[in-house]
Amino acid sequence: MSQSDSNRNPAANQLQAGTAAIQVSIPEVRHLIGGHWVHGSGPTLPVHNPSQGTVVTEFASADRDNVDAAARSAREAFDSQTWQGLSPAQRARMLWKLADAVEDHTEELARLETLNTGKPLTVTRSFEVPQAAEILRFNAGWATKLNGETRQVSLPGQWHTYTQRQPLGVTALIIPWNNPLVMAAAKLGPALAAGCTAVLKPAELTPLSAVRLGELAQQIGFPAGVINILTGLGETTGEALVSHPGVDKVSFTGSTVVGKHLQRVTSEHLTRLALELGGKSPAVIYDDADLSAAAQGAALSIFSNSGQVCAAGSRLYVQENVAEEVIDQIVKIAENLPVGDGFEPQVRMGPVISQSQQDRVLRYVREAAGDTAEVLVGGTELDRPGYFVRPTVLRVSDRELPVVQEEIFGPVLTVQTFSAEANISEVLKSMHDTRYGLSAYVWTKSLERAHRIARGARAGNVRVNSHIGMDPAMPFGGFRESGYGKENGREGVESYTELKSVAISIAS
Repeated sequence: MSQSDSNRNPAANQLQAGTAAIQVSIPEVRHLIGGHWVHGSGPTLPVHNPSQGTVVTEFASADRDNVDAAARSAREAFDSQTWQGLSPAQRARMLWKLADAVEDHTEELARLETLNTGKPLTVTRSFEVPQAAEILRFNAGWATKLNGETRQVSLPGQWHTYTQRQPLGVTALIIPWNNPLVMAAAKLGPALAAGCTAVLKPAELTPLSAVRLGELAQQIGFPAGVINILTGLGETTGEALVSHPGVDKVSFTGSTVVGKHLQRVTSEHLTRLALELGGKSPAVIYDDADLSAAAQGAALSIFSNSGQVCAAGSRLYVQENVAEEVIDQIVKIAENLPVGDGFEPQVRMGPVISQSQQDRVLRYVREAAGDTAEVLVGGTELDRPGYFVRPTVLRVSDRELPVVQEEIFGPVLTVQTFSAEANISEVLKSMHDTRYGLSAYVWTKSLERAHRIARGARAGNVRVNSHIGMDPAMPFGGFRESGYGKENGREGVESYTELKSVAISIAS
């Protein structure tokens, strides 16, 4: 395993986006283990620019020995009190400094994210990088606020009793390819605030921003071993990491299929497990809603990030007396949405992440169209390099179609209608007509109806009259096959702690 104290050997890439030449400095993808950047010992993997379908760099993936070294490094940093031995205020300051570093490198990180994911630079620059910084700052505040409490007990005698929170230990943080930098911050922030050490595994398709984040953490002085970063395939690097006996908690964001597998693997050592999995989230539009805002919100919910959002509103239910008006508006939005290379300034939707993902999305649409679905717009690729899928709207009547039931993770919206006389129970039944339960959206001016649907929805996150609403202060997670455990908020930080009870006899 070759070793170097520095990872700064970037390749300066000049990309052509329309008529503009874009400079992107690409870090050398290696693995951060115990404060050193090392080459992997596994197979070489490519990193693509999905807007062009080209390889921008390659790296040697982490193998089982690399994983073992990273887990041991994190364990040593934890057991030696290198990190949890710092005062809560000191950990908070370190996280705040990392947030400042992210903010100071907004343009660089935004370009890396756009290069590696294809999403528009306007989004990565104005939202995703600033959001990552804010997530780190929010969690920094919790480092000084993880408290226990005193309890009154009924034991004979006199007692002083209290609870105490302490960090779990070594955490394996596995993030997906759809929001790499934001998800890295969302998992590292609470784990580090709680006093844990971490092995972060970004997706093999999108390692660039995580590597650069690791460099920034080193530059501001994070102790060696507190943050370790490994990149490789899930079935090799990921499997070795989640099955490692030195890992105390696995936090995974990804598919339901993989989440079920992780349940089996982590049961061997009773490793703590948090799962944020797939979704097939319903959006309901009533006739009393602001129909223009509802149509715009429904479109953005599914077309943002090319539909590669776990909480995307991918199943739309519209009250039948306003259905044609709403559907026409959404179709027009889809027809006029600028799709292309994320570095092109006018673009508002980029590609999907890979060739295999493009093939998968289009296969769902073709099979649905071959059954009973009507393609109202889209359903094809763009005639240009890259992995593009046009914004797609399908009118469906068969709720059993795979395109209705299964998470596609692409810009594909299915539309169904419900009767003007439908009661709340009937609407909720339609909303619950999949095995998922991540998010739900409802558009109505009726406060009573909004509260009743929010109360009855079997989903971890409900949004009323908006397609957004995710904030670091609000816990996020799913019901049913969308997983369990919460990220964000107090609950997210506390999930990286053990709760201990202490009872002291002070008098007989």
